[in-house]
Amino acid sequence: MKFILGLKNEMTQIFDEKGHQIPVTVVDVEPNKVLQVKNEESDGYNAIQLGLQKLDDKKVKKPLQEKPYRFIKEFRGQIDIKDYKKGQEIDVSVFEEKDKVKVLGIAKGKGFQGGVKKWGFAGSPASHGHPSQRKIGSIGISDHARVFKGRKMPGRMGGKKITIRSLEIVKVDLENNILMIKGGVPGKRGTLLKIVEE
Repeated sequence: MKFILGLKNEMTQIFDEKGHQIPVTVVDVEPNKVLQVKNEESDGYNAIQLGLQKLDDKKVKKPLQEKPYRFIKEFRGQIDIKDYKKGQEIDVSVFEEKDKVKVLGIAKGKGFQGGVKKWGFAGSPASHGHPSQRKIGSIGISDHARVFKGRKMPGRMGGKKITIRSLEIVKVDLENNILMIKGGVPGKRGTLLKIVEE
């Protein structure tokens, strides 16, 4: 299983040999450091812990001195832990063009939103003097004198962990440590992404 941590940069477009336009997301992937190799005997499960973006030694506080990295994430699943050692570096060369991957990240936060924007409610008719077209209207029966859990109502939107599957790696740039992934991925610029082979 191939995996790596990266930071979302931007969306752009490239053209294939036939001149077809391909929308891609550019992901900056600095070499990841293997910080810990976990196994079932000592930790109860198999996992590889990676670190991205090493911090300046002068700014690192004592609790973080063993692992002075801005981002630390674990990868579990069908991983052969024998192939990894503490201190090893993983870079974009692990992936090849046309590899299928899934990308995990935190979606953009959109703040507190009403039912029309958050859930796509139709709203009230605009004619006949309706005072507000964007109210959610009735929210259920009155017998229980409460609102049932899971009701679609106004609230915070976005800011949740999202997984997008079946994305294709279009280009691997070894010189600039860049992956180009076909389509969009979660988050804004600078969002941490977990890229895992499917």
